[in-house]
Amino acid sequence: MIQEHLSRLLASNSLEDVWSMHTAKMAEYGFDRIVYGYTRFRTGTTLGDLQDALILTNHDPAYVEHFVGDGAYYQGPMVAWAAENVGACSWRMIQEMAMSGKLSPGEMEVVALNQRLDVTAGYTVSFHDVSLRAKGATGLTARRGLTQDDVDEIWEKHGEDLELANKVMHLKVTQLPHTTGQRRPLTARQREVLEWVADGKTIQDTATIMGLNPATIEKHLRLARETLDVDTTAQAILKASSQNQFFLIER
Repeated sequence: MIQEHLSRLLASNSLEDVWSMHTAKMAEYGFDRIVYGYTRFRTGTTLGDLQDALILTNHDPAYVEHFVGDGAYYQGPMVAWAAENVGACSWRMIQEMAMSGKLSPGEMEVVALNQRLDVTAGYTVSFHDVSLRAKGATGLTARRGLTQDDVDEIWEKHGEDLELANKVMHLKVTQLPHTTGQRRPLTARQREVLEWVADGKTIQDTATIMGLNPATIEKHLRLARETLDVDTTAQAILKASSQNQFFLIER
């Protein structure tokens, strides 16, 4: 039952567990390959730097390399749709736009890539976010052998449950700690120093509270900036906060 699945998602405190449960449930409906993306650093014209986005996928490595690694998603027709819309959309729209000549050359290249790698039938769900700079969406690819007619029939029967399950997954994922484009997570010391600075404490205040000298506090801040790949401590605080890395309950 979908209610039992949603309860399990909401009870989980692990991003890995949430993703594993979600991909397994979507596969039961015929969607065995998924790509989910979320950013809090969207600008007026772009979805922001990929390094600042959370990307989850169980697609084949060859597809991920081209679609994500090579940046093909920038010109993906359904990515463009998701950036400007909220709700669920059948990939039949791509077929109709291609047949009517409404896709750009770059978009047609992405369509050709998808056809070569059997990413041809599915649905995209774009989520509502309260911040103008935030955007999340997921692309559900049907298993090989299913046509878009088959997918649309599945959505006709189960679309409400599928859209609800993806919305709950999105809301749960955005609450959980994660990293984006980092070589490693923050250490406990780096996180604690950033937390005190985020609370308005000075370097000297933080050193006194933690029983360390100011030079050590500065070192932890520098390493935190390097880990988060930012230039300033203010940017480090923003990024760590957006990744829910502050004030964690250690398990």
